[in-house]
Amino acid sequence: QREQNKTFQALKRNAFIALVLIYALLAVPLRSYGQPLIIMAVIPFGLVGVIAGHLIMRMNLSMMSIFGVVALSGVVVNSSLVLVHYVNQRRNEGIALSDAVRAAGVARFRPIVLTSLTTFAGLTPLLLEGSVSAQFLIPMAISLAFGVVFASSISLFLVPSLYLILEDVKHGASQWIESMSRSFRSA
Repeated sequence: QREQNKTFQALKRNAFIALVLIYALLAVPLRSYGQPLIIMAVIPFGLVGVIAGHLIMRMNLSMMSIFGVVALSGVVVNSSLVLVHYVNQRRNEGIALSDAVRAAGVARFRPIVLTSLTTFAGLTPLLLEGSVSAQFLIPMAISLAFGVVFASSISLFLVPSLYLILEDVKHGASQWIESMSRSFRSA
């Protein structure tokens, strides 16, 4: 029990470091502090998929399940990144925000769905493996397979919505700052 607690504490610390690194790796090329948060917002939904997967497969959560969750956090950001990158490209071409977001959803729907389904299909042999030697890996495979499918599905709806919300907040903040600066200049 003591060794398991020690492992779990180290895993929590390392998972936090991994999330910070993911954020940094996204923030630098996107040149944004908000867009990486949009991309990473799907990670908690991966946890919903993990729990649902364990219930469907009638398996208990284990330490290997948690290892799968940590790995999942790096995998599920891909579908969101693809959407955000596509929106940014279209906006750089001068397309209106709502049209760019809609185009991203349409253009990236098939690649996102196919990627998540092929990941699930690739893990299916391990999920169905009955040998004793593979049993300890199955909870990690459940975490990855079901987490990827659920988080990728949610990302198709969540990321475009959050992108629009972020732009509204940025627009509102810039208007507020502009009105405050006008008030100070007139005073």
